[in-house]
Amino acid sequence: MESASADGTGGKKHVRQTSSGRDGRQEVRWILATAGYFRAAAILSATLLTSSPGPASHDEIFNLFYIRLACLTLCNQTQLAAQEVKALEDLNAAYYWDDETGVHMVGWELRVLAVRLQGMGLGDARRCVMGYYDLARDARSTLTKLKKRKAAGEDMNGEIELWEGRLADLGIRIASALVEMEDLVGAGMHLKTLKVNEEGDEELRSKKALLWLCLGDIDAAKECLKKGNGKEFMASEIDGTIRALAFVAEGRYEEAVVIWEELIANEETTAGKGEKAMWRQNLGVTLLYLGRGDEARTIFESLIAEDNSFHALTFNLSTIYELCTERSRTLKIVLAEKVAAMVDIGQNEGVVRGWEKVNGDFKL
Repeated sequence: MESASADGTGGKKHVRQTSSGRDGRQEVRWILATAGYFRAAAILSATLLTSSPGPASHDEIFNLFYIRLACLTLCNQTQLAAQEVKALEDLNAAYYWDDETGVHMVGWELRVLAVRLQGMGLGDARRCVMGYYDLARDARSTLTKLKKRKAAGEDMNGEIELWEGRLADLGIRIASALVEMEDLVGAGMHLKTLKVNEEGDEELRSKKALLWLCLGDIDAAKECLKKGNGKEFMASEIDGTIRALAFVAEGRYEEAVVIWEELIANEETTAGKGEKAMWRQNLGVTLLYLGRGDEARTIFESLIAEDNSFHALTFNLSTIYELCTERSRTLKIVLAEKVAAMVDIGQNEGVVRGWEKVNGDFKL
């Protein structure tokens, strides 16, 4: 079972012929936005890049290349993406900078992804860290220019906020790369330099807290929920998620269950379907730690019945099958077939999703 595509082709039959580059880009967006055929999107991106006539500008080339690399990563072809990204060579080279505007010609998202993949391709995690620092230097330089323009009277608030967010994101990525290098002391020292004092920056606070949990420093993770003056941030669902995970890390499973159930039962929540599914999945895992495997299995199977199929869910349900029955392989194959047959509802009703899966997603 190579993947969970229902047609067994990895979604290839959904790549339609296009009459122009613009139609092709629209086709890529359709594949990604409505059906999630990441492998098909990667194939189509490569086709558009190598077709004649090809893309008309460097923006189109780099956008398609970014889609190609991102989709390869999403469908478990990271090593192939790491090989293909070598074609970009050194993104800090002078020929990547526009002489007239002084702006880098490669989009920010591709530059960030390329740093990660190039480090993997060369088997050198330190290169990844250095690459992020190079990007941080460019981000600071851009911020300095933007702030000068703002001081001159231009409205640059939106651009400044964008680049400050990018700089903060790089700080998190550097810490994550240090964790992967098993430089836990360095990662901890780096995280301490990342300040989060603004109300509403839940995403950055949650990422920092999750890294502290990964390092095993539960107290530091909880501190991410407080402002610099020691007061609590306004209560949010993300904070509740972090608290529940901290309780799990401490072995306080009953208290974690209470928080998960409160999050799930909140009728005024603004969380989307994916976040709610994550809470229920984590509740199932916590119940499993408490020895309540039957309840956990019921939760996981209900999520599958509601057309959820993310990796943690299929992996954890497969684990429960292994723990609870001697015919786990049969149940895991049935699970894989259910995921392969999932279709969209609503606007895309009847479209086979085709999310890319491999044997490891079902522990086969």
